[in-house]
Amino acid sequence: MTQASRLRDLLAQDRCHIMPCCFDALSAKLIAQEGYELTFMSGFAASASRIGAPDLGLMSYGEVADQLRNIADAVDIPVIGDGDTGYGNAMNVRRTVQGFARAGAASVMIEDQLAPKRCGHTPGKAVVGRDEAFDRIRAAVDLRAELRESGGDILILARTDARHDHGLSEAITRAEVFAELGADILFVEAPQSEAEMREVCANLPGPKMANIVEGGATPDLPNAALHDIGFSIAAYPLSVMASAMQAMVTTLRHMRQDERPGQMDFVELRRRIGFDDYYDASERYASSRRDHSG
Repeated sequence: MTQASRLRDLLAQDRCHIMPCCFDALSAKLIAQEGYELTFMSGFAASASRIGAPDLGLMSYGEVADQLRNIADAVDIPVIGDGDTGYGNAMNVRRTVQGFARAGAASVMIEDQLAPKRCGHTPGKAVVGRDEAFDRIRAAVDLRAELRESGGDILILARTDARHDHGLSEAITRAEVFAELGADILFVEAPQSEAEMREVCANLPGPKMANIVEGGATPDLPNAALHDIGFSIAAYPLSVMASAMQAMVTTLRHMRQDERPGQMDFVELRRRIGFDDYYDASERYASSRRDHSG
């Protein structure tokens, strides 16, 4: 079963899947180890982790695809990749979808922002006109069909940020057309109240994703409420990264005082990274057994 098929099966379930978002291979492994059934490579978090810069369109397609490949290689759960605007026109969108499929993504998100894109909950974002927005999704869906003809597969997650400048009605209208064009998952970014979230789900078909940014524009509702509203996925793009950053800052401040804060012990750290699995596998090869020493 492909990862795209696994994601499709998850979306068919009558539940809202909690989806912590990763930013590198290690964070993805931790998410999988804790029993989550899917993850999303957050553009915000990946940009911060890989290049130490904000999610303002600074990472190139090649850097994003490489980060995604490392993440998908590290876990056996479906990974959704943040394809931003597709990195250009409709032909670039096709290349992005193909590249993400080759990297192992179960789904690729394509959005209608004006390049360079902006984080969905920060100032300065704007969207392209309808025709260009629809062309992006049409190109993604066309490439998906070509992949299937050759034995490949990937789902298309279509995102609109039109709520910010053009209102909720325009965002819903765009998402409706995305669905008509063949998008598998719909994502209206940054509804600003529970009532708006309900309006989104009531007016759009198929699986829908909520994006919960702590301190962002969209209400941080309990999972049961999100399911009742009609969402199939609840993405948490910053929770893991924010927790990791806080822990690192705390440790660094304690070290300055020659103190050691509570942290994961060395045995568990090695196990979670994969040392134990490596050692077990290496037992079959005499030349690798020296790795056990020390």
